[in-house]
Amino acid sequence: MRWVVGTIMALLAVSAFSQDDASGFLGVWLTKDRQCRVEITKAEDGTYQGCIVWLKEPNYPKDDREAGKPCRDRDNPDPAKRNQPILGLRILSGFKYAAGNVLKEGAIYNPDNGKNYSGKLTLKSAGRLNVRGFIGISLIGGSEDWTRYVPEPKS
Repeated sequence: MRWVVGTIMALLAVSAFSQDDASGFLGVWLTKDRQCRVEITKAEDGTYQGCIVWLKEPNYPKDDREAGKPCRDRDNPDPAKRNQPILGLRILSGFKYAAGNVLKEGAIYNPDNGKNYSGKLTLKSAGRLNVRGFIGISLIGGSEDWTRYVPEPKS
């Protein structure tokens, strides 16, 4: 009888690990430079995506040609998208749960230069996310760590 219970427990443990458990990725993340917050959500198609939900400086600075106006995706290679506001812009898309602590096969859009990169997200801990963007293979690229945004309690 013990071996039956043991076998059932082992099967339950294996099935639990084989399911898509990327819940640790979900939520709001603060970028390395602390200028932007990105919310990662699960899309209807089962992939993971991230949108900019906060900017430290939502308007262009005084020395910019568009001073005081809301930041927009003006470097997008598609002229039709250059008026999209940065707030709400999807910069992570199509990420698939790989296993354990990795989302891969996604795309990262950088509104600072209007370029798209292949991407991989690795959850280093509950509060730290490594975001890697690359061209072609993962060796050719760059990465940065984001921290989970935790709102300060209101007093």
